[in-house]
Amino acid sequence: MAESKLDPIDRKILAELQADGRMTNVELARRVGISAPPCLRRVRALEECGYIRGYHADVDSRKLGFEVQVFAMVGLQSQAEVDLSAFEAKCQSWPLVRECHMLNGEVDFILKCVAPDLSTFQNFLTEDLTAADNVASVKTSLVIRCAKDLPGVPFEVLEERLSRNA
Repeated sequence: MAESKLDPIDRKILAELQADGRMTNVELARRVGISAPPCLRRVRALEECGYIRGYHADVDSRKLGFEVQVFAMVGLQSQAEVDLSAFEAKCQSWPLVRECHMLNGEVDFILKCVAPDLSTFQNFLTEDLTAADNVASVKTSLVIRCAKDLPGVPFEVLEERLSRNA
């Protein structure tokens, strides 16, 4: 299923589940205006096609004691594909790294990290990140507060674009 293959009901299912992944199939079906059995079939098809990658609880990291959030901008010495892949694999092994994005521009990767305290992050920074093979530079920015943190995609923008192109 490509984006163009999704009908309005599929998009509504995705939008509703993105907002609340815990609702029952019966409630989801009611919200999108179809009966429960076809709704469940559609959800399963969306999962199988990879539109739905999983279901997660949105936990409050600070309430769990992870007081420090840092963005680390990483520059590598080599951008050969084997070196990029090796760095991505290394990021997978670091628990403090919650997101890793390869960028174009001045830095090669941006990492979103969380730690219980500054000393834990500092240990990770000096013992793991800056010491990793192929890492040439690391610049960090400590998050003071988060003004917006929404999951997924803005379905209203997709619907607006599709209605203009119809």
